[in-house]
Amino acid sequence: MDTNWAADHLQTIRTLMERSTLYRRALAPVMIVSGTLGVAGSVGARFVQVESPAVFSLYWLSVGAAGFIVSFLLVRRQALQAHESFWSPPTRRIAAALAPVFFVGLTAGACAILQPAPTPWLLAVIWIIAYGCALNAAGFFVQRGIRLFGSLFVLTGCGALLLAPSWPELQTTKGAHWLMGVFFGVFHIGYGIYLYFTEKKRAEP
Repeated sequence: MDTNWAADHLQTIRTLMERSTLYRRALAPVMIVSGTLGVAGSVGARFVQVESPAVFSLYWLSVGAAGFIVSFLLVRRQALQAHESFWSPPTRRIAAALAPVFFVGLTAGACAILQPAPTPWLLAVIWIIAYGCALNAAGFFVQRGIRLFGSLFVLTGCGALLLAPSWPELQTTKGAHWLMGVFFGVFHIGYGIYLYFTEKKRAEP
């Protein structure tokens, strides 16, 4: 084994452990803001004609892009305030863990735009499960809470997929919007509030 590689790997692990509190603190506002955008997107879909798979995909990809940009700015600001390098080796490792599954979700969205399938509700379930897998992968580099949150997405997303045949309302575009609002809206807000109060409690003497 390359001694230098092993030393670099151990240093990266140590840095990740030291920064786990910082990541946890940064996640609270990111989750709350992302969740707020998710709820707003679900409610806003009722006032615009978002029916076809292509329009559904474009609409929610736009909401996701907005959430990504806002999250990026929040995390970058916190890194600067903490005098930390934003694009550090640990951050690159987390990005590398997220990238493959996010690419799968983006490809599924592109398929909905370029051809009639998948239907909106199926696309929503694919995104939910893929997002859960991404969080689970990133959770190996931070505290295990994010892995549990990702597992919640995977399990409940698979549950929605199994329940769909006996739940016709779920297979409508309206049902797909509600799925997106609950998972990417309500769940994120709830987890963000949990992180905020637990981190505040830890900070108290």
